[in-house]
Amino acid sequence: MRREFAVVCSAVLLLLAGCQGLGLGTDGGTPTETGTEYVNTTTVVLDGENLTDGGNDSANATGSSAVRPDPASDRLGWENGYWHNESLAVDNSDGLNDTELSAVVNRSMARVEYVRGLEFEETVPVATVSRAEYRNRSGSGSYGDALRTFDNAKFEALFLIGEENSSIDTQESTLGDSVQGYYSPSADEIVIVTDSETPRIGEGTLSHELVHALQDQQFGLEGNVSTRDALQGRNALVEGDARTTETEYDERCGSAWSCETVSQSGGGGGGNLHLGVFYMIYFPYSDGTALVAELRERGGWAAVNDAYDDVPQGAREVIATSDYPAWEPRPVTIPQPPSDDWERVRPSTDRDRPDYATVGPSAIAATMAYTVFDDYNRSAVISQFALADRDTVDTDPYNYDLPGTRGWDGGRLHVYTNDGESGYVWRTTWADEQSAQEFAAAWERVVQHWGGERTADGNWVIAEESPFTDAVAVRVDGDTVTVVNAPTEDGLTELYDA
Repeated sequence: MRREFAVVCSAVLLLLAGCQGLGLGTDGGTPTETGTEYVNTTTVVLDGENLTDGGNDSANATGSSAVRPDPASDRLGWENGYWHNESLAVDNSDGLNDTELSAVVNRSMARVEYVRGLEFEETVPVATVSRAEYRNRSGSGSYGDALRTFDNAKFEALFLIGEENSSIDTQESTLGDSVQGYYSPSADEIVIVTDSETPRIGEGTLSHELVHALQDQQFGLEGNVSTRDALQGRNALVEGDARTTETEYDERCGSAWSCETVSQSGGGGGGNLHLGVFYMIYFPYSDGTALVAELRERGGWAAVNDAYDDVPQGAREVIATSDYPAWEPRPVTIPQPPSDDWERVRPSTDRDRPDYATVGPSAIAATMAYTVFDDYNRSAVISQFALADRDTVDTDPYNYDLPGTRGWDGGRLHVYTNDGESGYVWRTTWADEQSAQEFAAAWERVVQHWGGERTADGNWVIAEESPFTDAVAVRVDGDTVTVVNAPTEDGLTELYDA
């Protein structure tokens, strides 16, 4: 069972071409990427020609020497001397020199414009780095102790990364061998990660990252979101847009357009991949395309453009697209611990970020998915057949709409320390009492999967050999569920008096 699902996950890993950076300055924010199968029917006018989707693309598709003259002014489908359907005399097999790289980038910009129907305001710088240099750039040495303690506890609360491992290092190693490129809004630059000594660029990765640059120029991408769940919502729009455009771009390659390609020879699928973390990271790429498809059904690309003024506020609006844009997360409060011995961990002392976490339905789904293919035991809280749809592996490969995730309405997690030990209180609210009960039951199955034994007081004590050895309480009060963690069962009441 685990082996079969890992094969699907490894196949999807090849799709993780681009990202926006690890983003741990927010609530553990992480990168992601995507694809869809909708055809752009936007009509654009180029030098008096009426070009609908694919209409005159074939004129210069694969080597025609008939190149239209430059237009009198900049327009969709033309950038810096190159039309979207021009062929280029470049050799990508041995790497691109500066002139060749400039030509490929400018033509790709024209192609992204043509597919997406938006104009670049300025040329996008593109740099290349080796994979070794990328790993060095994304090293985790800049994170302070408070943030590390907080992030470790958050991923322990999700039963994804145990106490003996660094959550930040695990996230970075999961990404380090898979990312093919990224766009940096702060530097206004695309960086392509290459495994060859000379820069070789495929238009799939390049087009995806160019969409991010176009989004930044048209809508702005630099604004921080404050929590993990908010990041998942915003990135679903950003990545769904980019992957949809990339897919429609790629559909023209080989027929209407000649395109530069590279073989995927990088480190994807290596031993550093944490499948549970990857499942969570991949959410915007997997479900973002469905969100963009829904928006386009409502009002075409104009509806997608408008969504940047009202981005999804969390994963719920992406999983259940009918909830967008009306849904808003409910505020959640957590009382002070009864004992003064526990001190609140505030990662805001390390950088500008909240002193609490919000992990929503996409993270809860990743926890359940991880029980399918972890190495701890052979039990699982969800069937593998509920997790992936092989028929849509290229567009919406993973399912995050699982029992125990539906009806999530808000949440908040606080982390505490006491004499070197850590604990947490995690409270979630749900649409109704039934949804709260379903989550609580599912979460207790997760605890049991990782070696939990129920005590006479109704708490759980997890076996010492488990990576999550501790005591856990799951308390339901109407439509609210509170999960408490402490090193011992006695410590539970010191953190939360149910």
